[in-house]
Amino acid sequence: MPAWICRTCGVQSLESGQPPGACPICLDERQYVGWGGQQWTTMAELASDRVVVLREEEPDLVGVGVEPSFAIGQRALLVRTPDGNVLWDCVSLLDDAARERITDLGGIAAICMSHPHFYGANVEYADSFGARIFIPRADQQWVQRPSPRIEFFDDEAEPVPGLTLARIGGHFDGAAVLHWPAGSAGRGALLTGDTITVVPDRDWVSFMWSYPNLIPLDEVTVLDIAERAGRFRFDRVYGGWWGRVVVQDGAAAIRRSAERYVARLRGERP
Repeated sequence: MPAWICRTCGVQSLESGQPPGACPICLDERQYVGWGGQQWTTMAELASDRVVVLREEEPDLVGVGVEPSFAIGQRALLVRTPDGNVLWDCVSLLDDAARERITDLGGIAAICMSHPHFYGANVEYADSFGARIFIPRADQQWVQRPSPRIEFFDDEAEPVPGLTLARIGGHFDGAAVLHWPAGSAGRGALLTGDTITVVPDRDWVSFMWSYPNLIPLDEVTVLDIAERAGRFRFDRVYGGWWGRVVVQDGAAAIRRSAERYVARLRGERP
């Protein structure tokens, strides 16, 4: 039986003879059901007209995406470390070529995700590589494909030695970031998905309750996100899509972006 994949959000559900009646993630106000109604696909169907692409973002960091783009269109990131590789966020497709390439890169020891919209086919990846899956307990209700590989955490976890997975909230209660101290040539990198989203002007980031429905976050939450992210030392910020990277001075970009966001909430003008 296939594990059905939602065509709108790209998240994989449990195996069943028939697709589920609805996708709970898309029914939530932070996402949406497509104009054509709820639609499902399978891994095999995706593999018939799409491929997984891997591209180096910087030394020991490899982007993992799907082409042509599918669902939300995010790309994941494979962080390579001497103590095991971590897949940050996930996509909906794992094909044979990607499985072989990731194996050559050292496989996957752990999978961590910024929030439920980017869960993708995380259990499929975990089963293929024998990986642990880390999910914030605050987002436990959004797990669509349960697995004994899933480990729930509260505020912080260490998926492999030296990397810190931290819940910072906002977009979802369990919305998280991954701190990679060795990134950006030792200056540190923060992997954020769209918990903190890198905008087209890559000197800035932003924060939202719902991106597709344009529902903002409140002042207290935005400032709390910035404070929680500020605990870490980092120069670079990796968002959830190809090219969405604050390439330098990332910590300052988050601080000033939070200040700008709050100023607009208060009605202040530049």
